[in-house]
Amino acid sequence: MTSVAPLEIVSAHSPDSDDAFMFYGLATKKVRSPIVSFRHVLEDIETLNRKALDGLYELSAISYHAYPYVAGRYVLMASGSSVGDGYGPMIISTRPMEPEELKGKRIAVPGMLTTAYLACKLFQPDFEAVVTPFDKITDAVRERSVEAGLIIHEAQLTFDREGFHRIVDLGRWFKTSFDLPLPLGANVLLRSLDPEIQSECCRLMRESIQYALDNHDEALEYALQFAGDMEPRLAEKFVGMYVNHYTLDAGDIVQRAAQKLLDLGFEAGLVPRRVEVEFVR
Repeated sequence: MTSVAPLEIVSAHSPDSDDAFMFYGLATKKVRSPIVSFRHVLEDIETLNRKALDGLYELSAISYHAYPYVAGRYVLMASGSSVGDGYGPMIISTRPMEPEELKGKRIAVPGMLTTAYLACKLFQPDFEAVVTPFDKITDAVRERSVEAGLIIHEAQLTFDREGFHRIVDLGRWFKTSFDLPLPLGANVLLRSLDPEIQSECCRLMRESIQYALDNHDEALEYALQFAGDMEPRLAEKFVGMYVNHYTLDAGDIVQRAAQKLLDLGFEAGLVPRRVEVEFVR
């Protein structure tokens, strides 16, 4: 009897420590399937957002902000979301500023399709966005080429020791305003994939996250190689912030939160169409 080779799925995600942690089980083949195999591609989130517009990868991490642009091609996976529950992207500057002072200012942002940018525009609609690679934003603020910077990833834990001042935490603002967590990143699958393959990808993603949570130390050690020169204690804290029970399964709360975020974006003219947030499991 001839065995059928597993279908290769290209799985694209960022090299950040939280993504590396949740994909640990799959990347190291601790979690595997007889019908699906994964080839991993690592790119920054804004690059992934742009490539999702063309449906380039079968499975991809994207920003929730990008979903209305790609919903015709992709469906959200219930597992793999990065969610800030009362914390999230921050706007920082070299001096103390009141949030109202951001009006009209030049702000370095990590990409126009990032959820951080959408949240920033909802918070303060009137500013000049200066697109800057996410890992160069603190440099731009320090060099005064912009008045403020919108930081994502590990910079949220190190900005103060580098002498910056936090103007607003957008995750805290969203929680205070709407009593909901702020959904930042998600995994998506091509709608054109066979339902059986979609279901198997969802199972594998969920099991990879669970494996990392159950084998925390070894998964964290793997993720640390993607954390640059960040000290292990801070990387562990960052992973703990963004790989949690919402990551394992988005559930009703993240669905409501994402719907609220994208509806607000549509009503403010920041996203092109109203979409229904739906997950496959």
